[in-house]
Amino acid sequence: MTNTESSARMLTRTLATLACAFALVLAAVLGVMFAMVSNANQIETVRQRDRVEAALTTQVHLRRLRFENLQAAGVLQPILNSMLPNATLQWAFAQLSNRFLDFDGTYLVTASGRVLAGVEQRKTGTQAGYDALLRLRSDLPGGAEPAGSRGIGTGPVKVLLVHEGTDTFGVIAADLRTPDQIARQDDGPETAAFIVGYRKVVQAQLDELGTRYRVPRLEIVTERPADPLRRLDISSPDGAVRAWLSWTPERPGDAMIGQFAWALGAVSILFVALFAYVLHRLRIAAQQIASRESQIQRLAGQDELSGLPNRRTFDLRLDQELAQLGRTKSALAVLMLDLDRFKAVNDTYGHNAGDELIRQVANRLTTILRVGDTVARLGGDEFGIIQTHMAAPNASATLGQRILDALTSPFEIGGVAVTIGCSIGIAHAPQDGADRSMLLRLADTALYQAKNEGRNRYSFFEPQMNRALQLKRMVEEDLRNAIARDQLLLHYQPQVSIDGTTIIGVEALVRWPHPEHGLIPPSEFIGIAEERGLIVPLSEWVLRRACEQARQWPGIKLAVNVSPIQFRHKDFVASVIRILEETGFDPDRLELELTEGVVVEDADAAEAAMMDLRAHGVSLALDDFGTGYSSLIYLRRFAFDKIKIDRSFLEYMEATGESAILVHSVVHLGRALGLRVCAEGVETAEQHRFLQAIGCHELQGFLFSKGVPPEEIDRLLALDQPFEQALAA
Repeated sequence: MTNTESSARMLTRTLATLACAFALVLAAVLGVMFAMVSNANQIETVRQRDRVEAALTTQVHLRRLRFENLQAAGVLQPILNSMLPNATLQWAFAQLSNRFLDFDGTYLVTASGRVLAGVEQRKTGTQAGYDALLRLRSDLPGGAEPAGSRGIGTGPVKVLLVHEGTDTFGVIAADLRTPDQIARQDDGPETAAFIVGYRKVVQAQLDELGTRYRVPRLEIVTERPADPLRRLDISSPDGAVRAWLSWTPERPGDAMIGQFAWALGAVSILFVALFAYVLHRLRIAAQQIASRESQIQRLAGQDELSGLPNRRTFDLRLDQELAQLGRTKSALAVLMLDLDRFKAVNDTYGHNAGDELIRQVANRLTTILRVGDTVARLGGDEFGIIQTHMAAPNASATLGQRILDALTSPFEIGGVAVTIGCSIGIAHAPQDGADRSMLLRLADTALYQAKNEGRNRYSFFEPQMNRALQLKRMVEEDLRNAIARDQLLLHYQPQVSIDGTTIIGVEALVRWPHPEHGLIPPSEFIGIAEERGLIVPLSEWVLRRACEQARQWPGIKLAVNVSPIQFRHKDFVASVIRILEETGFDPDRLELELTEGVVVEDADAAEAAMMDLRAHGVSLALDDFGTGYSSLIYLRRFAFDKIKIDRSFLEYMEATGESAILVHSVVHLGRALGLRVCAEGVETAEQHRFLQAIGCHELQGFLFSKGVPPEEIDRLLALDQPFEQALAA
């Protein structure tokens, strides 16, 4: 063990001892404070529960006093006279309700639940209204349960709470019978026995009640509070409890913490002072030893020019971190950096300027890394970084962006501002690999990808990158030969009339049967062809071959997709017209499918090209409508003949869902503008019936056919009902 390691261990043990002592003292203090705080909070919680129950009892008592005062004042006598006519009794009860009873609805009922008079929202209440109230509380007069159960308070006035749906109602039942009548049960069917009223409980009432009785945040909730001291059950009509009267108790114990904060702060300051003193003494001793050893290690493991670790140190450090992965269960990232335009700086300003640039890059990289991460100069203008202990999944992306921001700022070299950039490749361990040589190779692959994508960016290694690199090389070498040697194939997907019986068009789809790699789908080589500048000859081959083969299908529209790069080519229109003339294909049967990206960048040039094509009889369709801007300006300004609804709207569509509403709107929009509407991705009979019902014109999808060779199109056209079996299934 070296002197540096011995000092580090001694420092670690000392710090651990101090930390443990402080933790014990702090735990004791916090334990006492927690007990005091919890006790004070619990006492206040019980008190507030008592205040809530007292508040509800008081409300019942006030209602009871009001009815007793009304009886004593003789106000209730007119409505208790069973000899009054119904109209007079209703008028007397309405006057009573307006003057003294603050309810949403009030009923004068017999003990059997027969309504003698009622007021509902300032209108005459009926027996039907009271029966609806009985469905909320079956323990009201005339209900199935005995009167007086499950209420708040006792005696002649009882308050009942009920929760229905999203609303809570307070129901009051006042017994107007005398004790003798109750004992004799001498109440005929026409005798007024109860006044029953209800009122919807709103938050304003709860706020007023909470303010009066000092209960904060009194409210009705539908999620059961965990603390039983913070809730009162509210029954539903079926007896189940789905709502609770809840409140937030005050916590006086929390205020006690402030009284002890100064003591805790004093202990913390004392510990920090002691910790700083010991740390200072230990650091002085460790620095003296480390300074001597660092000079020796620098000669063996440091890059002379940049002052960073060299490749040897980088490899050792990476091996150490990889060996610890299994024990720490953490992750690390390897970042390979290559400076952009470094050679230009060397060639323009000389090697001294290049050396100064390397030193400044090293300084910037060092300042943005965390403690524990490693940056090394691997050679030339190439740097490597080991990022350890990545807590967040996007930590390496964040570091990559910080590096880009730091290195794209200008460097001052010899009084001249020099701007460079860098490309970064990132590989992760253990996800991508746990071997040093493999990680470095994968990071190099990702670095190559970042350079191919335009430089001055970072790229993560992905398993498909190896295949993507092979495909790019293969496309660059083989695709041009495949076009020249006529080695590509075209498949066609039928476009069907809305009734599903007739093929009215076909869409050309290119396929590449590679002799070594098998059938390559267009998703893997179209984008590469655009990147490598081969999309124009490829598109011309597709258009030419499609026109030649579609001549044998008279009356059938031919749809061909157009790449944005191909459309913006200056000779695009002339190329289309030339191919039509050479193949003898009728321009009226050709339909070019464009995406919104074609017309966004240069609307004026796009409009001129589209008008020229239409002048020659070529139709134009707006493909993938709804996935981009979908601006009505495009439909109004540009000369489209058809819009194609993207398959994504049908993929998860339900008859009443949002996608169905959007599809319905697009179809009606197209019909209103005089455009034909074709729906892509039709795969089920339900989708077919829905599109037929809303007035779509054309259908395309696997329900009818996938992309098939020309011979299969010949067979389908020879049938009277080519899709009869598919629709029947």
